[in-house]
Amino acid sequence: MAEDFEVRQTALVFFDMLKRYDYGPDLKTLLPEAAAQVNACVRLMQAARDAGVPVFHACGHHRPDGRDLATAITDEELARGGRGAAPTPEGQDVIDELKPEPGDYVIHKHRWSMFFQTELELSLRARDIDTILLGGGSTEVGIASSCYAARDLDFNTILVRECLRSGRGQKIVSLATSRACGPSTRCSRHSDLERPLRPVDWHGEVWRWPSRD
Repeated sequence: MAEDFEVRQTALVFFDMLKRYDYGPDLKTLLPEAAAQVNACVRLMQAARDAGVPVFHACGHHRPDGRDLATAITDEELARGGRGAAPTPEGQDVIDELKPEPGDYVIHKHRWSMFFQTELELSLRARDIDTILLGGGSTEVGIASSCYAARDLDFNTILVRECLRSGRGQKIVSLATSRACGPSTRCSRHSDLERPLRPVDWHGEVWRWPSRD
């Protein structure tokens, strides 16, 4: 059934949990507004590791000269006077709290969608994965873009509420998860995932999706 989720065919993906977004100007100090999200991501990552669920990090990555930045003209870019500068190499690193371990997948993406011209789809299918637990930000930008792409590729996507953030505030996160991403995903609280992500014996645990509120 569509409401079932099999842990053995699930991956955890963190989207753009990078120093340039979650740390202050020193690229070392966690922003106060990011603390709750990062703490939730750390707990989810540990639960996934304990259950043998592979961990992926989808990271925005660009050349220092900015020659691979998006060139599409948008109202937002026109309002701010054009494209911004390329991020520094240090700012594109995953935050220390979620530092990739050997065996994790680090996916370097160059556009909003974590699937666009990356090896993510190949890596997931090679492990027979059909379900993605997704956290990160910004919810209404790259997360939404990746949710639509995942649906088009027939992956099941589960957004973990506490692991999502937007620089525009929590109301935008709620709007994006319920309106923009809603038709292409399911949404869960972190606590709903604790039981199915307990270590399993790999005899085939299937978890039935809880009722949505």
